[in-house]
Amino acid sequence: MSLKVAAVNFPTAGNEMLTVVREYDEEKDRAGVEEMERRCEIGQGGKPSLVADLLGDPICRVRHFPSHIMLVAEYGDEREIVGVIRGCIKTVTRGHSVYVKLAYILGLRVAPSHRRLGMGKKLVQKLEEWCKQNGAEYVYMATDCTNEASINLFTRNFEYTKFRTPTMLVQPVHAHYKPLGSSIAIVRLHPKLAETIYRRVFANSEFFPKDIGEILYNKLSLGTFMALPKKSLPEWDPKTGILPSSFAITSVWSTKQLFRLQVKGVSTLTYACCMASRVLDAWMPWLMLPSFPDVFRKFWVYFLYGLHMEGKNGGRLMKSLCAFAHNMGRDDDGCGAVVAEVGQRDPVREFIPHWTKFSMSEDLWCMKKFHDGSGDLCGSLIG
Repeated sequence: MSLKVAAVNFPTAGNEMLTVVREYDEEKDRAGVEEMERRCEIGQGGKPSLVADLLGDPICRVRHFPSHIMLVAEYGDEREIVGVIRGCIKTVTRGHSVYVKLAYILGLRVAPSHRRLGMGKKLVQKLEEWCKQNGAEYVYMATDCTNEASINLFTRNFEYTKFRTPTMLVQPVHAHYKPLGSSIAIVRLHPKLAETIYRRVFANSEFFPKDIGEILYNKLSLGTFMALPKKSLPEWDPKTGILPSSFAITSVWSTKQLFRLQVKGVSTLTYACCMASRVLDAWMPWLMLPSFPDVFRKFWVYFLYGLHMEGKNGGRLMKSLCAFAHNMGRDDDGCGAVVAEVGQRDPVREFIPHWTKFSMSEDLWCMKKFHDGSGDLCGSLIG
């Protein structure tokens, strides 16, 4: 459900022309938004760039949330779209099974030709108004730690607080299969069972979604999987509600129907070396060469979420589970990487295979509180 936001005119400093911030109209605005996004692609000036193809659906990143919106900024008499912002509201835990309504701001873009004119500030203002009107108690955004313009916009102009620096771990999908371990079993869990387990193991966590069941049943979800020692498999009866003494669990989400990525702007030599590694890996898979996937054509990624492990063998089981997800991607032609976002102190972090060079360890989340409530999510996380 997307709620309407009235258009508001903002005079632009030093110019009689007006900026209009309003809700995105799918039929009227799609082409203009795609053109504006193209000008904001990562990696300007001939450098290697990571380009996102939203498959003709600019609102795809928030469409699956029950409460979401996308705003556009129009400039001048020709009503050129020069900025966009997306937002959604979700109900999550702040610890100890206490739920709050949390808004998420993402996808803020301003055309290079219209920056430093206050466009970003106006978009954020209108989106925050929508969030508060729809009952959000907290709001957060995420950006790269090096994006000083975005960080300053939110922390200086809107009083957001820096509170978390998660790591995005990236494992390229090779041409060979990864071994799982002969003593380890991988079991696919029914979404209802997965929901029960998640509600149990994440009962005291922050940001655990109240609608986890709907997420697990979503068409983009490829399933939830548990790794456990084969010797304990016959003894485990899910109906009892008793978990195995050692296990690892994760769910897999595909962006295949959501968006595609593509690397552009690399040198001919770099391209040739990467593709050569892929060919060798495909010809001689027994060598298990760490080949580079074909990210020079459009590809999608698998996201791992709900990562959790228990028991003395938990780390080894988590590695096998990640290898299993890699092999799923290996069989899905066009999957370029398996990605997981984990906290700095999350115990699963050291057991998730990844390439350090392509993993993003400098992500920054900033948050602020809208209303007084029974507790302070920001304070508990920062502390």
